[in-house]
Amino acid sequence: MAAMFGGIVGQEVVKACSGKFHPLFQFFYFDSVESLPTEPLDPTDFRPLNSRYDAQISVFGSNLQEKLEDANVFIVGSGALGCEFLKNIALMGVSCGDQGKLTITDDDVIEKSNLSRQFLFRDWNIGQAKSTVAASAAASINPRLKIEALQNRVGPETEIVFDDTFWENLTVVINALDNVNARLYVDQRCLYFQKPLLESGTLGAKCNTQMVIPHLTENYGASRDPPEKQAPMCTVHSFPHNIDHCLTWARSEFEGLLEKTPAEVNAYLSNPVEYKTAQRNAGDAQARDNLERVLECFEKEKCETFQDCITWARLRFEDYFVNRVEQLIYTFPEDAATSTGAPFWSAPKRFPYPLQFSTADPSHLQFVMAASILRAETFGIPIPDRVKHPKMLAEAVEKVIIPDFQSKKDAKIVTDEKATALSTASVDDAAVINEFIFKLELCTENLPQGFKMKPIRFEKDDDTNYHMDLIAGLANMRARNYSIPEVDKLKAKFIAGRIIPAIATSTAMATGLVCLELYKALDGGHKVEDYRNTFANLALPLFSMAEPVPPKVIKHSDMRWTVWDSMFPRHRVRMDKKVVDLAREVAKAELPPSRRHLDVVVACEDDEDNDIDIPQCLRHLLWKRLLFAQNTNSGMVSNLPSPVRVGKEGKNTEIQNKEASCPSFIINSKLITNSKYFTRLSNMCKPLEAISMSLAPFMTSDSFNVIASTKSFPSNHPN
Repeated sequence: MAAMFGGIVGQEVVKACSGKFHPLFQFFYFDSVESLPTEPLDPTDFRPLNSRYDAQISVFGSNLQEKLEDANVFIVGSGALGCEFLKNIALMGVSCGDQGKLTITDDDVIEKSNLSRQFLFRDWNIGQAKSTVAASAAASINPRLKIEALQNRVGPETEIVFDDTFWENLTVVINALDNVNARLYVDQRCLYFQKPLLESGTLGAKCNTQMVIPHLTENYGASRDPPEKQAPMCTVHSFPHNIDHCLTWARSEFEGLLEKTPAEVNAYLSNPVEYKTAQRNAGDAQARDNLERVLECFEKEKCETFQDCITWARLRFEDYFVNRVEQLIYTFPEDAATSTGAPFWSAPKRFPYPLQFSTADPSHLQFVMAASILRAETFGIPIPDRVKHPKMLAEAVEKVIIPDFQSKKDAKIVTDEKATALSTASVDDAAVINEFIFKLELCTENLPQGFKMKPIRFEKDDDTNYHMDLIAGLANMRARNYSIPEVDKLKAKFIAGRIIPAIATSTAMATGLVCLELYKALDGGHKVEDYRNTFANLALPLFSMAEPVPPKVIKHSDMRWTVWDSMFPRHRVRMDKKVVDLAREVAKAELPPSRRHLDVVVACEDDEDNDIDIPQCLRHLLWKRLLFAQNTNSGMVSNLPSPVRVGKEGKNTEIQNKEASCPSFIINSKLITNSKYFTRLSNMCKPLEAISMSLAPFMTSDSFNVIASTKSFPSNHPN
């Protein structure tokens, strides 16, 4: 509550000091009575325990405090939101008990621009892992906090780290992410493992929260914002009309010249045979372009000295801001018309003008300096101090011989706004690819032993690495071509670095609201109308709170289900096969040892051929070595129970081979929906180990089949 009000009051102070945005007008009232426990509590539950949580216990009771302390919480991200969450959770006593644990992960490191709002970090932490520093700071707030910090990105590639056991043991998941794709992945994991997800986000003075509670609310991915509209590729590359287009193009050129091309060179040098085979097999315009860029690094754009790097940078200036513009003007003169007779250069298009390079222009020299330094880095060439002296750099640039340029009559310039690639396929692609490969083989013979290039990954926050100098130079020179207002390096960093505006006030408010919902999620027993989703704009100011949307209910015959439900269908042909073998045979899936579950995705249509959303078909996988790891009954396992016929009333109407020799285990069905066809199967054999299967019929017949196995295999069988 203090964090929520602190965010509001802090923003009002900023308004008073800056004169920006409208202050609060009228009284502001807020309560969260629905966060209190739903069950009546004994007065003794509110008795002080002489602990740091006595104030919280006097409101929520000691029973909920124990639930908070024993919670197993997963926070994804330790940036602005993550720091606020850690502070709140440490003060609330979450995961501070003997059974509790807090896991936080973030693969990012601390940058200077983070310090304005990510308050757990300090100057001396720059370059260190965010999660490690944040966890240490949170532990200093509450030494009893049981916290583990990881540096892993949460995604399909880290499912060995965040495996099935990890997700199953969680109590609640809190997102503190800054991108939609990661949010969607975490949402799917929570949906799969039936875990509450507390979601939030900020954008400047705006913030929102969304509660995802199993079986009560829709999941995060159930509703999507419309995708952001992006400028067409032809606009960015040939017809920019604002500085954003210029900076987008500059960032693309930076990555292509200094990151992707060196990476392609290294890929070729590390395994030439495999690389050439892959490009031949592709045989398209992309493969042709890849080979051409690699060949240029070995031939006409090869750099051996720093003067070569200066020459390369100067020729790049000529190519980007003179030759390409002259070609564009030649292809589309100022008086050109479209096929309908309208002027081609009509708004929003801007007619371009080529630049004239001058060593007297500091911005021209700054571009050459940044480009030559970064080019030298990719080739591992030492950088002399003279390059940073304008007069000496100008003398070196004047030595560069600029070849004459002749516009081509048959040049193709993409004007289609729907085009997704600038290179077009050609019938001669295969021949050109073979020619490039032949030339590459000749060039590599003259390379020094162990030659590699160094790809440069864009880093916006290091003011000494010349990355932003090059991008700002590229963008501003292009802006001059098209008479677009230029920007300084700070503004260029904001746009090209794709910095999402974030301030401490809206972050504090969002996390405070989420932690009020955390009381409800950990207490349990709350109804959907007790939870709150929030959207707020502290600048207006606007505060909008609403109950979460319930999950969509799909109906078929007398069955009802939502996205939270799971089913396991019957399939007569494959019923006698083990699921793990079926997955390998049908889906060609490799199942790592950490995987304990398997998704069976079923596509269904109704009578009108419309797609129907049905629950995911979920099965706890692999009989999980439990059958064999502790089998002391016999050396062989054979004749496991044959199909069991289960009637409507849940009574076994037919069981064959009941006394079969087999290890001890239980098969239990999870009661997932209200369908009367579900039943609980237990004690089919002597209890020792438990196997959980999700069972459900898809048909409305009077019975359905349940089967274990009819195969025979030794007790040391690996599955």
